Amino acid sequence: MIRNFKRTAAIFGVVAVSSSALVACSDSSSSDKEAKKAEMPGGYALSDAEGQLVAEGASSQQNAMDYFAAKFQEMTDGKQSLSYTPSGSGSGQTQFLGGQVAFAGSDSPLDEEQVKEAEKRCEGSEAWHLPFVIAPVAIAYNLEGVDELTLSTENVAKIFKGDIKKWNDDAIKKDNEGVELPDKDIKVVYRADESGTTSNFQKFLSAAADWKGEGKNFPTGVGEGADGSSGVTTQVSQIDGGVTYVEHSHAVQAGLGVAKIDFGAGAAELNEESVGKALENLKFKGEGNNMVVDSEALFSSKDEGAYPMILTTYEIVCSKGYDEATANQVKDFLMTALAHQDEGLTEAGHIPVTGKHYDRLVEAVKAIEAK
Repeated sequence: MIRNFKRTAAIFGVVAVSSSALVACSDSSSSDKEAKKAEMPGGYALSDAEGQLVAEGASSQQNAMDYFAAKFQEMTDGKQSLSYTPSGSGSGQTQFLGGQVAFAGSDSPLDEEQVKEAEKRCEGSEAWHLPFVIAPVAIAYNLEGVDELTLSTENVAKIFKGDIKKWNDDAIKKDNEGVELPDKDIKVVYRADESGTTSNFQKFLSAAADWKGEGKNFPTGVGEGADGSSGVTTQVSQIDGGVTYVEHSHAVQAGLGVAKIDFGAGAAELNEESVGKALENLKFKGEGNNMVVDSEALFSSKDEGAYPMILTTYEIVCSKGYDEATANQVKDFLMTALAHQDEGLTEAGHIPVTGKHYDRLVEAVKAIEAK
Protein backbone atom coordinates (compact mmCIF):
# COMPACT_ATOMS: atom_id res chain seq x y z
CA MET A 1 0.00 0.00 0.00
CA ILE A 2 2.81 2.32 0.80
CA ARG A 3 4.32 1.65 -2.60
CA ASN A 4 1.06 2.43 -4.39
CA PHE A 5 0.58 5.60 -2.38
CA LYS A 6 4.07 6.83 -3.30
CA ARG A 7 3.47 6.04 -6.94
CA THR A 8 0.13 7.85 -6.88
CA ALA A 9 1.70 10.82 -5.12
CA ALA A 10 4.48 10.94 -7.70
CA ILE A 11 1.99 10.90 -10.55
CA PHE A 12 -0.07 13.60 -8.85
CA GLY A 13 3.08 15.67 -8.47
CA VAL A 14 3.86 15.43 -12.19
CA VAL A 15 0.30 16.38 -13.07
CA ALA A 16 0.43 19.30 -10.67
CA VAL A 17 3.71 20.57 -12.12
CA SER A 18 2.37 20.15 -15.67
CA SER A 19 -0.81 22.01 -14.78
CA SER A 20 1.20 24.85 -13.24
CA ALA A 21 3.34 25.04 -16.37
CA LEU A 22 0.24 25.19 -18.56
CA VAL A 23 -1.24 27.95 -16.41
CA ALA A 24 2.05 29.87 -16.55
CA CYS A 25 2.26 29.33 -20.32
CA SER A 26 -1.35 30.47 -20.69
CA ASP A 27 -0.69 33.58 -18.59
CA SER A 28 2.45 34.31 -20.61
CA SER A 29 0.58 33.84 -23.87
CA SER A 30 -2.23 36.09 -22.68
CA SER A 31 0.27 38.70 -21.51
CA ASP A 32 2.09 38.54 -24.85
CA LYS A 33 -1.18 39.05 -26.73
CA GLU A 34 -2.04 42.06 -24.60
CA ALA A 35 1.40 43.56 -25.16
CA LYS A 36 1.05 43.15 -28.93
CA LYS A 37 -2.48 44.55 -28.83
CA ALA A 38 -1.09 47.66 -27.15
CA GLU A 39 1.31 48.09 -30.09
CA MET A 40 -1.44 47.89 -32.70
CA PRO A 41 -3.51 50.83 -33.98
CA GLY A 42 -6.64 51.34 -31.89
CA GLY A 43 -5.82 48.28 -29.79
CA TYR A 44 -6.46 45.96 -32.73
CA ALA A 45 -6.15 42.29 -31.70
CA LEU A 46 -4.30 39.98 -34.09
CA SER A 47 -6.33 36.96 -35.12
CA ASP A 48 -5.41 33.30 -34.68
CA ALA A 49 -5.01 32.84 -38.44
CA GLU A 50 -2.04 30.83 -39.69
CA GLY A 51 -0.26 30.41 -43.00
CA GLN A 52 1.17 32.47 -45.83
CA LEU A 53 -0.51 35.58 -47.23
CA VAL A 54 0.26 35.95 -50.94
CA ALA A 55 0.44 39.32 -52.72
CA GLU A 56 2.03 40.76 -55.84
CA GLY A 57 2.62 44.06 -57.57
CA ALA A 58 4.65 47.26 -57.73
CA SER A 59 8.40 47.05 -57.27
CA SER A 60 8.29 50.60 -55.90
CA GLN A 61 7.02 49.28 -52.57
CA GLN A 62 9.24 46.20 -52.36
CA ASN A 63 11.50 47.62 -49.64
CA ALA A 64 8.49 48.53 -47.52
CA MET A 65 6.90 45.10 -48.07
CA ASP A 66 10.15 43.39 -47.02
CA TYR A 67 10.19 45.42 -43.81
CA PHE A 68 6.50 44.87 -43.06
CA ALA A 69 6.82 41.14 -43.83
CA ALA A 70 9.57 40.75 -41.22
CA LYS A 71 7.46 42.56 -38.62
CA PHE A 72 4.38 40.51 -39.58
CA GLN A 73 6.20 37.26 -38.96
CA GLU A 74 7.60 38.61 -35.70
CA MET A 75 4.25 39.87 -34.39
CA THR A 76 2.49 36.58 -35.21
CA ASP A 77 5.29 34.46 -33.71
CA GLY A 78 5.98 32.93 -37.11
CA LYS A 79 2.42 31.66 -37.54
CA GLN A 80 1.78 34.05 -40.43
CA SER A 81 4.01 35.29 -43.22
CA LEU A 82 3.83 37.40 -46.37
CA SER A 83 5.02 36.38 -49.82
CA TYR A 84 5.17 39.53 -51.97
CA THR A 85 6.32 39.27 -55.60
CA PRO A 86 7.51 42.66 -56.98
CA SER A 87 6.51 41.88 -60.58
CA GLY A 88 5.07 45.32 -61.34
CA SER A 89 1.71 47.05 -60.95
CA GLY A 90 0.14 45.54 -64.08
CA SER A 91 0.97 41.98 -63.11
CA GLY A 92 -0.21 42.55 -59.54
CA GLN A 93 -3.55 43.88 -60.75
CA THR A 94 -3.99 40.92 -63.12
CA GLN A 95 -3.22 38.37 -60.39
CA PHE A 96 -5.59 40.09 -57.96
CA LEU A 97 -8.44 40.23 -60.47
CA GLY A 98 -7.86 36.56 -61.24
CA GLY A 99 -8.08 35.66 -57.56
CA GLN A 100 -4.48 34.40 -57.47
CA VAL A 101 -3.35 36.81 -54.74
CA ALA A 102 -5.04 38.33 -51.70
CA PHE A 103 -4.11 41.89 -52.59
CA ALA A 104 -2.24 43.82 -55.26
CA GLY A 105 0.37 46.51 -54.79
CA SER A 106 -0.07 49.14 -57.49
CA ASP A 107 1.28 52.57 -58.41
CA SER A 108 -1.90 53.26 -60.40
CA PRO A 109 -5.60 52.64 -59.73
CA LEU A 110 -7.70 50.09 -61.59
CA ASP A 111 -9.36 51.42 -64.74
CA GLU A 112 -13.13 51.35 -65.25
CA GLU A 113 -13.19 47.90 -66.84
CA GLN A 114 -10.94 46.49 -64.14
CA VAL A 115 -13.19 47.95 -61.41
CA LYS A 116 -16.04 45.79 -62.79
CA GLU A 117 -13.77 42.73 -62.84
CA ALA A 118 -12.72 43.48 -59.26
CA GLU A 119 -16.33 43.50 -58.12
CA LYS A 120 -16.74 39.97 -59.48
CA ARG A 121 -13.49 38.87 -57.84
CA CYS A 122 -14.72 40.31 -54.52
CA GLU A 123 -17.98 38.34 -54.64
CA GLY A 124 -20.07 41.36 -55.63
CA SER A 125 -18.37 43.85 -53.30
CA GLU A 126 -16.23 46.89 -54.08
CA ALA A 127 -12.45 46.70 -54.25
CA TRP A 128 -10.76 49.44 -52.25
CA HIS A 129 -7.61 51.36 -53.15
CA LEU A 130 -5.69 52.05 -49.95
CA PRO A 131 -2.83 54.58 -50.50
CA PHE A 132 -0.58 52.70 -48.14
CA VAL A 133 3.07 52.96 -49.08
CA ILE A 134 4.29 56.48 -49.65
CA ALA A 135 7.03 56.44 -52.24
CA PRO A 136 8.19 59.96 -53.10
CA VAL A 137 9.71 60.19 -56.56
CA ALA A 138 13.24 61.55 -56.41
CA ILE A 139 15.16 63.24 -59.16
CA ALA A 140 18.29 61.23 -58.51
CA TYR A 141 21.62 62.26 -59.97
CA ASN A 142 25.30 61.39 -60.08
CA LEU A 143 27.34 64.52 -60.60
CA GLU A 144 30.89 64.54 -59.27
CA GLY A 145 31.57 67.51 -57.01
CA VAL A 146 27.90 68.54 -56.66
CA ASP A 147 26.42 67.52 -53.32
CA GLU A 148 23.39 69.81 -53.43
CA LEU A 149 21.21 70.57 -56.43
CA THR A 150 17.92 72.42 -56.87
CA LEU A 151 15.68 72.10 -59.91
CA SER A 152 12.45 73.89 -60.75
CA THR A 153 9.63 71.75 -62.13
CA GLU A 154 10.08 73.52 -65.49
CA ASN A 155 13.76 72.57 -65.59
CA VAL A 156 12.96 68.97 -64.66
CA ALA A 157 10.63 68.79 -67.66
CA LYS A 158 13.22 70.39 -69.95
CA ILE A 159 15.95 67.97 -68.80
CA PHE A 160 13.85 64.89 -69.55
CA LYS A 161 12.69 66.36 -72.89
CA GLY A 162 16.29 67.03 -73.87
CA ASP A 163 15.82 70.82 -74.09
CA ILE A 164 18.51 71.35 -71.41
CA LYS A 165 21.61 69.34 -72.29
CA LYS A 166 24.35 70.66 -69.97
CA TRP A 167 24.54 70.76 -66.19
CA ASN A 168 25.88 74.33 -66.28
CA ASP A 169 22.99 75.58 -68.44
CA ASP A 170 21.92 79.11 -67.42
CA ALA A 171 18.44 77.87 -66.40
CA ILE A 172 19.97 75.42 -63.90
CA LYS A 173 22.48 78.03 -62.71
CA LYS A 174 19.56 80.31 -61.87
CA ASP A 175 18.18 77.64 -59.51
CA ASN A 176 21.60 77.09 -57.91
CA GLU A 177 23.26 80.39 -57.10
CA GLY A 178 26.65 79.87 -55.48
CA VAL A 179 26.93 76.26 -56.66
CA GLU A 180 29.75 75.44 -59.07
CA LEU A 181 28.09 73.41 -61.81
CA PRO A 182 30.38 71.46 -64.16
CA ASP A 183 30.40 71.75 -67.94
CA LYS A 184 29.17 68.19 -68.38
CA ASP A 185 26.51 66.57 -70.52
CA ILE A 186 23.25 65.63 -68.84
CA LYS A 187 22.71 61.91 -69.40
CA VAL A 188 19.08 60.95 -68.87
CA VAL A 189 18.19 57.41 -67.80
CA TYR A 190 14.52 56.38 -67.93
CA ARG A 191 12.48 53.26 -67.18
CA ALA A 192 12.53 51.06 -70.29
CA ASP A 193 9.83 48.73 -68.95
CA GLU A 194 6.18 49.61 -68.41
CA SER A 195 6.04 51.33 -65.06
CA GLY A 196 3.55 52.94 -62.71
CA THR A 197 6.40 55.23 -61.65
CA THR A 198 6.73 56.44 -65.24
CA SER A 199 2.97 56.97 -65.48
CA ASN A 200 2.89 59.04 -62.30
CA PHE A 201 6.02 60.98 -63.20
CA GLN A 202 4.49 61.95 -66.54
CA LYS A 203 1.23 62.91 -64.81
CA PHE A 204 3.26 65.11 -62.48
CA LEU A 205 5.11 66.80 -65.36
CA SER A 206 1.82 67.37 -67.22
CA ALA A 207 0.21 68.95 -64.15
CA ALA A 208 3.22 70.99 -62.99
CA ALA A 209 5.10 71.86 -66.19
CA ASP A 210 5.02 71.79 -69.97
CA TRP A 211 4.83 68.08 -70.81
CA LYS A 212 2.79 66.18 -73.38
CA GLY A 213 3.60 62.52 -72.67
CA GLU A 214 1.46 60.09 -70.68
CA GLY A 215 1.16 56.43 -69.75
CA LYS A 216 3.46 53.71 -68.43
CA ASN A 217 6.00 53.97 -71.26
CA PHE A 218 8.51 56.81 -71.23
CA PRO A 219 9.38 58.58 -74.52
CA THR A 220 12.57 57.08 -75.92
CA GLY A 221 13.83 60.13 -77.80
CA VAL A 222 16.18 61.30 -75.04
CA GLY A 223 18.65 59.28 -73.00
CA GLU A 224 18.81 55.54 -72.45
CA GLY A 225 16.53 53.06 -70.77
CA ALA A 226 16.97 50.50 -68.01
CA ASP A 227 14.57 47.98 -66.52
CA GLY A 228 13.16 48.41 -63.05
CA SER A 229 13.89 50.82 -60.22
CA SER A 230 17.17 49.10 -59.37
CA GLY A 231 18.11 49.11 -63.06
CA VAL A 232 17.90 52.88 -63.47
CA THR A 233 19.77 53.59 -60.24
CA THR A 234 22.53 51.14 -61.15
CA GLN A 235 22.86 52.79 -64.54
CA VAL A 236 23.03 56.32 -63.13
CA SER A 237 25.57 55.21 -60.50
CA GLN A 238 27.91 54.29 -63.34
CA ILE A 239 27.52 57.55 -65.28
CA ASP A 240 29.01 60.88 -64.20
CA GLY A 241 26.32 63.35 -65.22
CA GLY A 242 23.54 60.78 -65.03
CA VAL A 243 20.02 61.62 -63.86
CA THR A 244 16.81 59.66 -63.48
CA TYR A 245 13.40 59.67 -61.81
CA VAL A 246 13.00 56.88 -59.26
CA GLU A 247 11.38 56.05 -55.93
CA HIS A 248 13.24 57.71 -53.08
CA SER A 249 14.08 54.40 -51.38
CA HIS A 250 16.02 53.17 -54.40
CA ALA A 251 17.90 56.47 -54.75
CA VAL A 252 18.91 56.29 -51.08
CA GLN A 253 20.03 52.67 -51.35
CA ALA A 254 22.16 53.48 -54.41
CA GLY A 255 23.79 56.45 -52.66
CA LEU A 256 22.74 58.91 -55.38
CA GLY A 257 22.22 62.63 -54.95
CA VAL A 258 18.59 63.71 -54.57
CA ALA A 259 17.66 67.12 -55.96
CA LYS A 260 15.56 69.64 -54.07
CA ILE A 261 12.57 70.65 -56.18
CA ASP A 262 11.05 74.10 -56.49
CA PHE A 263 7.34 73.43 -57.03
CA GLY A 264 6.56 77.13 -57.15
CA ALA A 265 7.01 78.22 -53.53
CA GLY A 266 10.75 77.76 -53.06
CA ALA A 267 13.00 74.70 -52.96
CA ALA A 268 11.59 71.75 -51.04
CA GLU A 269 13.88 69.04 -49.72
CA LEU A 270 12.53 65.50 -49.94
CA ASN A 271 12.01 64.42 -46.33
CA GLU A 272 9.35 63.16 -43.92
CA GLU A 273 8.14 66.64 -43.03
CA SER A 274 7.73 67.91 -46.61
CA VAL A 275 5.98 64.73 -47.77
CA GLY A 276 3.77 64.73 -44.67
CA LYS A 277 2.67 68.26 -45.49
CA ALA A 278 1.63 67.18 -48.98
CA LEU A 279 -0.26 64.15 -47.58
CA GLU A 280 -2.29 66.32 -45.21
CA ASN A 281 -3.93 67.95 -48.22
CA LEU A 282 -4.68 64.81 -50.23
CA LYS A 283 -7.90 64.89 -52.22
CA PHE A 284 -9.71 61.75 -53.37
CA LYS A 285 -11.96 60.82 -56.25
CA GLY A 286 -15.10 59.38 -54.73
CA GLU A 287 -15.99 58.85 -51.10
CA GLY A 288 -15.50 56.42 -48.24
CA ASN A 289 -12.71 53.87 -47.95
CA ASN A 290 -11.97 53.57 -51.67
CA MET A 291 -9.25 56.23 -51.67
CA VAL A 292 -8.23 56.88 -55.26
CA VAL A 293 -5.99 59.94 -55.04
CA ASP A 294 -6.77 62.97 -57.18
CA SER A 295 -3.26 63.00 -58.60
CA GLU A 296 -3.79 66.10 -60.72
CA ALA A 297 -4.70 68.14 -57.63
CA LEU A 298 -1.74 66.66 -55.74
CA PHE A 299 0.83 67.16 -58.49
CA SER A 300 -0.21 70.73 -59.29
CA SER A 301 -0.17 71.88 -55.64
CA LYS A 302 2.28 74.59 -54.67
CA ASP A 303 2.08 74.63 -50.88
CA GLU A 304 5.20 76.10 -49.30
CA GLY A 305 7.45 73.44 -47.80
CA ALA A 306 5.48 70.55 -49.32
CA TYR A 307 6.88 67.85 -51.63
CA PRO A 308 3.92 66.63 -53.73
CA MET A 309 5.83 64.49 -56.26
CA ILE A 310 4.63 61.36 -54.50
CA LEU A 311 3.68 57.88 -55.55
CA THR A 312 0.82 57.01 -53.22
CA THR A 313 1.19 53.31 -53.89
CA TYR A 314 -2.02 51.40 -53.32
CA GLU A 315 -2.82 48.11 -51.70
CA ILE A 316 -5.87 47.00 -53.70
CA VAL A 317 -8.05 44.83 -51.45
CA CYS A 318 -11.56 43.43 -51.37
CA SER A 319 -13.79 45.42 -49.04
CA LYS A 320 -15.73 42.20 -48.57
CA GLY A 321 -15.69 38.77 -50.19
CA TYR A 322 -12.65 37.00 -48.73
CA ASP A 323 -13.04 33.77 -46.81
CA GLU A 324 -12.70 34.38 -43.08
CA ALA A 325 -9.08 33.19 -42.81
CA THR A 326 -7.91 35.40 -45.70
CA ALA A 327 -9.84 38.43 -44.41
CA ASN A 328 -8.14 38.01 -41.03
CA GLN A 329 -4.70 37.66 -42.61
CA VAL A 330 -5.16 40.73 -44.81
CA LYS A 331 -6.28 42.80 -41.82
CA ASP A 332 -3.53 41.40 -39.57
CA PHE A 333 -0.86 42.25 -42.12
CA LEU A 334 -2.11 45.75 -42.93
CA MET A 335 -2.58 46.60 -39.26
CA THR A 336 0.94 45.35 -38.53
CA ALA A 337 2.21 47.59 -41.33
CA LEU A 338 0.38 50.57 -39.84
CA ALA A 339 1.84 49.76 -36.43
CA HIS A 340 5.33 50.06 -37.92
CA GLN A 341 5.30 53.47 -39.57
CA ASP A 342 8.61 54.11 -37.86
CA GLU A 343 12.35 54.57 -38.21
CA GLY A 344 12.73 51.10 -39.71
CA LEU A 345 10.47 52.15 -42.58
CA THR A 346 12.45 55.37 -42.98
CA GLU A 347 15.67 53.36 -43.16
CA ALA A 348 14.04 51.27 -45.90
CA GLY A 349 13.71 54.55 -47.83
CA HIS A 350 9.99 55.23 -47.40
CA ILE A 351 8.08 57.95 -45.63
CA PRO A 352 5.89 56.87 -42.67
CA VAL A 353 2.26 57.96 -42.83
CA THR A 354 1.01 60.12 -39.97
CA GLY A 355 -1.90 62.35 -39.01
CA LYS A 356 -5.19 62.35 -40.89
CA HIS A 357 -4.04 59.95 -43.57
CA TYR A 358 -2.92 57.40 -40.99
CA ASP A 359 -6.32 57.59 -39.27
CA ARG A 360 -8.11 57.13 -42.60
CA LEU A 361 -6.15 53.96 -43.32
CA VAL A 362 -6.78 52.49 -39.86
CA GLU A 363 -10.54 52.93 -40.24
CA ALA A 364 -10.51 51.43 -43.74
CA VAL A 365 -8.56 48.31 -42.70
CA LYS A 366 -10.85 47.78 -39.72
CA ALA A 367 -13.83 47.84 -42.12
CA ILE A 368 -12.60 44.94 -44.34
CA GLU A 369 -14.98 41.99 -43.97
CA ALA A 370 -15.21 38.32 -44.90
CA LYS A 371 -18.04 37.21 -47.21
